[in-house]
Amino acid sequence: MIQDWKVVLIAYEQAVDELKIKFKSIRKEYRKIDEYSPIEFVTGRVKKISSIIDKAKLRNIPLDIEHIESEIEDIAGIRIMCQFEEDIQTVVDLIKQRDGKDLTIVEERDYIKNIKESGYRSYHVIIKYPVQTALGEKEILAEVQIRTLAMNFWATIEHSLNYKYRHNLPENVKDKLKCAADSAYKLDKDMSLIREEIMEAQEEFQAKSTLVANSLNILQTMHFSGKVPEIEELQLQFYELQENGNYAKLKEFKKHIDRIARAYGIGLIY
Repeated sequence: MIQDWKVVLIAYEQAVDELKIKFKSIRKEYRKIDEYSPIEFVTGRVKKISSIIDKAKLRNIPLDIEHIESEIEDIAGIRIMCQFEEDIQTVVDLIKQRDGKDLTIVEERDYIKNIKESGYRSYHVIIKYPVQTALGEKEILAEVQIRTLAMNFWATIEHSLNYKYRHNLPENVKDKLKCAADSAYKLDKDMSLIREEIMEAQEEFQAKSTLVANSLNILQTMHFSGKVPEIEELQLQFYELQENGNYAKLKEFKKHIDRIARAYGIGLIY
């Protein structure tokens, strides 16, 4: 059985790799246009064979590939972390937009509105995802978990403790975990109160970073062209503006060097 599963899991590894790329691309698209991204970062994993067998035994699932693949939904797992609880629904909506295109939603489980007794909070979307293998297309089940950074921190600790105690946590540990879950939830709520200010600051930082990179690219192109006699003066102006951190003046400076580049017939690539 183990040898068979090593082959079977290749498709799950491929699915995780592809899904990670797709969700990371969404984050990259937001940042390219200097907008706040609801996705902070993405991770993924394929369950170890031993964990698959343990889960099958726990759920009384027959230990054969056909039953396990159809009844265990999280052999392939993707985790999407968000900064704010409000971002979770945005990410869920982004997934729903893909439903029927490159994936199919099977089930949604909202453990934020329906908190688990342990204090666990997260939003799960079970999907079917088609993978192109050497033997043809294979549709597999995968679980996408969407949660805040605070929720993820708590869940990671809880998972480690459950592994240590083999899901038989002492009551005092359970109580402390529940208190910690409440504290994590309060942190998310407190951060939501200043969400707009945080988003504005991050968007401005991202926009400034893009502006600086593009301005530097223009100046380098000018320098190597050998066509712009005032290039040294422009470079000094740029370094001074960058150091002062004035976004509005940096924006005007970029417009200025754009015009100079066009006047000298210098092509620009960002």
